[in-house]
Amino acid sequence: MSNCLGLYIEKHLIKYAKVSKEHDNIKIEAFGVKFYDKIGDAISQIIEETYSQKTPISVNMSEEMYHYFDMFALLTKNDLQKAIKTEFESYCSDKGYNPNVFETRYAIVDNQLDKEKIKIIHIADNKIELNQRIQEIEGYKLANVSPISMSIPNLINAEESQNCIIVNMEEKTTITTILGTKIFNVDILEEGSTEILSKINLKENSYSKSYEICKNTTIYTSEGKELQEEETNYLEDIMPTLYTIVGKVRKIINSITEKIDKIYITGTVALINNVDLYFQEYLTETNCEVLKPHFIEKTREISIKDYIEVNSAISIALMGVGVGIAGMNFKKQTFSDKVPDWLKIDVNPGKSKKEQKNLGGFLTWDLGQKLDKTEKGLLRVVLGLFLLVVIYSGFSALLNSQINEKQKEVEDFIAQTNQQIMLANQDNERIKSKTNDYTNLIQNIEEANQKISERNKTRNAIPNLLNQIMSIIPENAQLTSIENTNGTHIVINAQSNKYEQLGYLKAKIKSDVILTNVISTAGQKDNQIVTVKIEGDLP
Repeated sequence: MSNCLGLYIEKHLIKYAKVSKEHDNIKIEAFGVKFYDKIGDAISQIIEETYSQKTPISVNMSEEMYHYFDMFALLTKNDLQKAIKTEFESYCSDKGYNPNVFETRYAIVDNQLDKEKIKIIHIADNKIELNQRIQEIEGYKLANVSPISMSIPNLINAEESQNCIIVNMEEKTTITTILGTKIFNVDILEEGSTEILSKINLKENSYSKSYEICKNTTIYTSEGKELQEEETNYLEDIMPTLYTIVGKVRKIINSITEKIDKIYITGTVALINNVDLYFQEYLTETNCEVLKPHFIEKTREISIKDYIEVNSAISIALMGVGVGIAGMNFKKQTFSDKVPDWLKIDVNPGKSKKEQKNLGGFLTWDLGQKLDKTEKGLLRVVLGLFLLVVIYSGFSALLNSQINEKQKEVEDFIAQTNQQIMLANQDNERIKSKTNDYTNLIQNIEEANQKISERNKTRNAIPNLLNQIMSIIPENAQLTSIENTNGTHIVINAQSNKYEQLGYLKAKIKSDVILTNVISTAGQKDNQIVTVKIEGDLP
């Protein structure tokens, strides 16, 4: 069984939840909200009250930034990392930032507009702000630092594929858009609970009282009751912020081509009564509801609203027990973090951490007392184990480094080979295209040549025919017409005063092969003139 204490830290207050996970069963062991003047004292009180001195702690980031890059889907892991780094450095150059002052992580999602590309959600946090947050948990077992916008989806059932938006109205408002089962976009608004609580605090001069007033306020809807004067006094501090947030959510819905099935509302502002009805009144085409952790069952002892109050802390704690997007932990793992708990021996558990000395994460003891023989022997054993782990880790790191180098060389070679294959395929396609073009050109030229040949053949055949007929036509015979009726077919109309003259003409045309397939009509005599039609084909 793994457990984690989730701390959602913002100005003036900390929301906390201790979560345990065994297989698929998730249980919340302790939770609450604590207001503070000194954050270190508040964290110590929470850890003592929840008995979390040795429990891993997960906290939220404070000032993360989001950027979006489009990359080709076929890039290898190494090439993708280089491309993302180049894009971020280009962004920093445009803004005048030093990219080395940021700690970065990224998540990969589908590109809805181009299936050949992927969308990169790039998250960056200033290292100074990040180290300050880490120092706030100094002396305890900090295991995870994650952005709240990427952890809040842990509270919905990831197995249910749906398009939804989670509006988390905490210190700032984070709007996380989820398409299917993957985060698609994150928007951050400066408007949030801090803006509302600060306005109420000017009237009440108590941040904790302002928080309770906000929780117990009921906002009106179009069918709501008439408000009392004191309710109106607080609503004028609440409604402008809510109106801005709802307007932004509506713009996001209109900018997405996919239909949004549900809008989940969470955070401090979500504790206001009827806030879900207010959202529903403006976002009529989408179902709006307050976000309830999907694994929480209703009990008589604890109101579900009490769990909803610490949703952010629960989602952060779930990141610490391995639920949610991998690779979102902004805390670099130290050697001590990788040492198993059974190697970490507390020789003097009665002392506080400030009164004890820590030896590399392995051993703590009171410097005010001498070590006895047993303790010295135990110290030697622990140091021996420590040296063994160091040597083993050194060899493992060297071996892993060599394996990674070889793997990188193989990936680069495969990438180059794939690129050459792709170029060869492109050349092959171009050759095929050119071959088809040349084949069509040759066919067109042959057809043109054939037409020219046929035309020249017909053009020369008619004069030749006339010359040949002139040389054989009898003296008393006359040609009345010669017609090229179709292709090479010739029709000759002739007349004479004697039958034998026309018969001689036909015989001569046939015997001299002036025409082929020669036929003729029977002679017809009219007023001593005999006419005949002779037909045939040019040879």
